[in-house]
Amino acid sequence: MSSSPHNQSSPSPVPGSRRGQPGRPRKGDAGIYGHSPGTPTAEQRTRSGDFTGAPVVITSVSPIAPRLLDLAATAAYLGVSTWKIRELDAEGILPRVRIPLPNAGEVRKLLFDRCDLDLLIQQWKDLAKTDGGRGA
Repeated sequence: MSSSPHNQSSPSPVPGSRRGQPGRPRKGDAGIYGHSPGTPTAEQRTRSGDFTGAPVVITSVSPIAPRLLDLAATAAYLGVSTWKIRELDAEGILPRVRIPLPNAGEVRKLLFDRCDLDLLIQQWKDLAKTDGGRGA
């Protein structure tokens, strides 16, 4: 009456052992070497040795808005399509910034100055006030 090795179940863990099922631990299961929720964690040290300097104060940093806007940014800034920006550029209504290159060339990218756009918006507002909103 010998028992075959295939019918035997895996040995039960030793009493007091923290071993569970083999394989990757489940979420929340810290395992043998992990952090147990009931124990405090060690404080993180950012510097070693004595540091007697003033504490570092981090102020909020605001991103720098670019002064030159490309075609898509100009369209978004004015609230119109990119094709309308191309049309206004071709008609000479929007002043374009041309960056020169050597040998009498220039950057092909359409760039517009934010200050020029603000001034143009103000002119359009003033024109609408004097026109009474009727259109010319």
